[in-house]
Amino acid sequence: MQLSGRVRVGPENRVLTGGAPLRVLFPNAAARNLLAGGSFSVSDEASAALAEKLLAFGMADPAAGDGAPAGDGYRPPAGTVTVVVPVRDRPDQLDRLLGSIGSGYRVIVVDDASRSPQPIADTAAAHGARYLPLPVNVGPGAARNAGLALVQTPYVAFVDSDMVLDPGTIPELLRHFADPGVALVAPRILGWNPDNSPGWICRYEDSRSSLDLGRRASLVHPRGPVSWLPAACLVGRVDALGGGFSPELRVAEDVDLVWSVVRRGWRVRYEPSVAARHEHRREVSAWLARKAFYGTGAHELARRHGNSVAPAVLAPWSVAFLLALLAQRRWSLPVAAALAGATTLRLSRRLRRSPQPARLAGVLVGQGILAALGQGSALLLRHWWPLTIAGCAFSARLRRAALLAAAVDAGVEYVRTGADLDPLRFAAARRLDDLAYGAGVWRGAIRGRSVGALLPEITGLPAFRRRSSRSPSPGSGTS
Repeated sequence: MQLSGRVRVGPENRVLTGGAPLRVLFPNAAARNLLAGGSFSVSDEASAALAEKLLAFGMADPAAGDGAPAGDGYRPPAGTVTVVVPVRDRPDQLDRLLGSIGSGYRVIVVDDASRSPQPIADTAAAHGARYLPLPVNVGPGAARNAGLALVQTPYVAFVDSDMVLDPGTIPELLRHFADPGVALVAPRILGWNPDNSPGWICRYEDSRSSLDLGRRASLVHPRGPVSWLPAACLVGRVDALGGGFSPELRVAEDVDLVWSVVRRGWRVRYEPSVAARHEHRREVSAWLARKAFYGTGAHELARRHGNSVAPAVLAPWSVAFLLALLAQRRWSLPVAAALAGATTLRLSRRLRRSPQPARLAGVLVGQGILAALGQGSALLLRHWWPLTIAGCAFSARLRRAALLAAAVDAGVEYVRTGADLDPLRFAAARRLDDLAYGAGVWRGAIRGRSVGALLPEITGLPAFRRRSSRSPSPGSGTS
């Protein structure tokens, strides 16, 4: 077991800060001894209890080879997992995927009413896979459920037909199920470019795909550093999945499944040390359409999961901080500094057990400021961009704020991702990405006649949030 890279460790391991929502822990002497090297083995009740607590808080990750979950001592054989592949009219991609899975797996190919089903049936037969044709198109979630109903193994791997696996993808993910509390686990999804000549959109996706959830392992839950997993490649414990995906959803069905499983008390893990590859879209129009399609799922997620889909989660002080900066008056910086100082002082009083309460409070407030600025930028540029554009026509201050936010956002993301693309085209793709996704969110909100997916959550004002997110349809910050 090793501490997450997102956890801040105080002097002599006396304070641990991290997790989502943010927690500050003060380990006792025995726990400090275990954490002395940043990792420890689970060998008795005390270490097991510490491991369980840190895992549940998202402050530790399983480490291979130490007897912890996902250690080298546990690897279910291939015969314990069935691979379910939903497909529609992609025989070439299906052939490529089935050839990459490896031997020893039971494979079910679910044909979601292909217009030309025979090539799909022939491809499945050529690889020894079971072929299940559906008479009508039901969408990927319901197609996966049809395959899940035939699974007789304890584990299932859902893999989309436009994926390519490495030989170790499924075996390495299966190691996480040594932890009986884990229900789902997914790898990092990278780009697949067989001709080595991707266009600029494809190169942007290689660095910042919607399916690529980053380099750090994580516990997955709403508002966490990783809050969902894509069903493009997802391995699950069959007993934990119930009926599987919500069949009526054709978008965000994977987010809905992950959040539903977490709500039932299961753990979900993201494992970026394991890779799978996805064939990204290369045409700008198809890419934009897909981004907008993803955005339309926000309304249904808000209806089902409430505040979990809020585009920002802000404390009252950070809202006031952002408004002061947005005002761009002579008093803006002094007021923002006063808010930060007052919050630091208030927080330091609650952290008296820390050896350096004022310093720790200052660090936490600094993290909160950065988180608030990032979320405020996302609201301006992504979720609320129609309002931003309308406001820019009348307000020079808003124009300056939007331009600054766009420049800083593009620069930070360009450096963070190390994109193989020049800065100008990266910045253009970044803005198109946000515009398309935001348009999808607004489209879903208008169709559903609810602004729930557009409203941030202000902590301490739960009653307002609940009333505002209520839908008439039948159907990540620090404090």
